[in-house]
Amino acid sequence: MSALNTAGVRYLVTGGLAVVAHGHLRFTADVDLILDLREENVRLAIAALEQLGYRPRAPVPFRDFANAAKRSEWAREKGLSVFSLFSDEHPATEVDLFVDPPLDFDVAYRAAARLEVAPGIEAVFVAYDDLLRLKTRGGRPVDLEDIARLKAIREKDHDGE
Repeated sequence: MSALNTAGVRYLVTGGLAVVAHGHLRFTADVDLILDLREENVRLAIAALEQLGYRPRAPVPFRDFANAAKRSEWAREKGLSVFSLFSDEHPATEVDLFVDPPLDFDVAYRAAARLEVAPGIEAVFVAYDDLLRLKTRGGRPVDLEDIARLKAIREKDHDGE
């Protein structure tokens, strides 16, 4: 997150890391990011991620992700919902970039939770309610388990007040 923050990238962490940030500790091997898909923001994100050694799993130039028409083509013709990245420098951490934002980015960004993930490093996570909506839409067994755990934690926290 530090590289994205330094570059001034507008992003939201979602998926498993957001579940952890909202209180349910579980393993996740990737970083799911929703970017503000305005071209300049995407270009900044690409540059920051390239500095960390990230490159696309698909045999396409990374810069193509900044092209809205290309992203639409990938979604339409290949059914692509996330653009997966890997790095030999960070082999344990893949990054998935949403090809099309699954929510209104500006609204979600204003509601986001900004949390310190390491000393002096803040990350921007989707808000609790947005995370539940995304997990409900995903509908996989792991998503439904995440929802149940997050709701149980929220109920326990409210009961303790």
